Amino acid sequence: MQQQIDIITMGCSKNLVDSETLQRLFQKEGYRCVLDADVVRGNIVVINTCGFIEDAKQESIDTILQFAKAKEEGAIDALYVMGCLSQRYKAELEEEIPQVDKYYGKFDYKGLVADMREARGTCVAAGDAAKTTSAKRNTTYSSATCYIKISEGCNRKCAYCAIPLMTGQHKSRSIEDILNEVRERVSEGVKEFNVIAQELTYYGIDLDGKRHIAELVSRMADVKGVRWIRLHYAYPNHFPMELLAVMREKKNVCKYLDIALQHISTPVLERMQRHTTKEETMELITRLRQEVPGITLRTTLMVGYPGESDEEFAELVEFVKWARFERMGAFAYSEEEGTYSAEHYEDNVSEDVKHQRLDKLMRIQQRISSELMEERVGQVLPVIIDRREGDWYIGRTEFSSPEIDPEVLIPAEERQLRRGCFYNVKITGAEEFDLYGSVVK
Repeated sequence: MQQQIDIITMGCSKNLVDSETLQRLFQKEGYRCVLDADVVRGNIVVINTCGFIEDAKQESIDTILQFAKAKEEGAIDALYVMGCLSQRYKAELEEEIPQVDKYYGKFDYKGLVADMREARGTCVAAGDAAKTTSAKRNTTYSSATCYIKISEGCNRKCAYCAIPLMTGQHKSRSIEDILNEVRERVSEGVKEFNVIAQELTYYGIDLDGKRHIAELVSRMADVKGVRWIRLHYAYPNHFPMELLAVMREKKNVCKYLDIALQHISTPVLERMQRHTTKEETMELITRLRQEVPGITLRTTLMVGYPGESDEEFAELVEFVKWARFERMGAFAYSEEEGTYSAEHYEDNVSEDVKHQRLDKLMRIQQRISSELMEERVGQVLPVIIDRREGDWYIGRTEFSSPEIDPEVLIPAEERQLRRGCFYNVKITGAEEFDLYGSVVK
């Protein structure tokens, strides 16, 4: 009987790419491998953890404990843990949750696969492996959509961030390696490519000292069959302006940029070690909107950073009103051990104040989002269909990333639509987080 492995992914899309890599390795070994299923049915479970902030760490720990209990009760035979949390806290986890068969670092795919091969006592021959049935990933978006990770690690060393402690220094993949993956995915039916990296604007610096993100995206756009390319996780300092021409001129590069800004007050940015200022940030946003008309900007902001005064928070509020981000997330600062902030600053903004500031900022953004969504009514936009839910087809425009951004709801009674296909949709209504539309015949 073919063994089934369930991989559970915690955290961000970069972890999802790691899980998909592991899934392919397991399938080559002859396992049936299911990724992020609603109901776990396999006898082996692998948890790919997140260790970014306190809430994410706690969610990963709770998930490990849940399946450790399942193992004790005989519901599963084996439990393995990998990812960011395991990379950083391996010794502590081994002591606190010994029910896990083994813990692995973030990138030790081969070690995990080799250990499971040894535990099974046999290696599936190539011919047998070829006969296995690949389990489709249980996602809310279609198989026409994928993530492409172009680099690992980060050299920025922001004062509050523990990611470099887990992922190490920035390491770019070669352009040819990435393009080969794009071509392979196109041959499998993928049309939408979400480019991700911890810091994509740094891409190529470690290869030859030059930024190559504009060249990479341009060459990706030239691959036949690529319908959409969307860019995630840019950094504002030394932004490669040549990328804007690519976004403007290549029709299949979405007018969408995810650029984490964190704050706007220059003193706060200095304490965060972000290497930019309020004036530089505002100039960058102005230029982004000028050079790529109609661009959707997604950002992330932090409240309650050590020393954040009422006046500095007020600057942030006015900035959000000025910038009118199409997409914005925010979170309250949480101290991460081992970071510069934890070692040099007192976490001196109370939790109550943090949450009051967070609520205020998000209320303002919700009003802005509603106004911007309403402006879409009457427009005809290309939409990719992700799924059907009851009486609605659910899709996205080029201005929305999978799973995190507003969706377009289309009445299923109008006509039959195919998952992963594109349709021209007239937007007929808008809510705070969703649009409504009708397919234009």
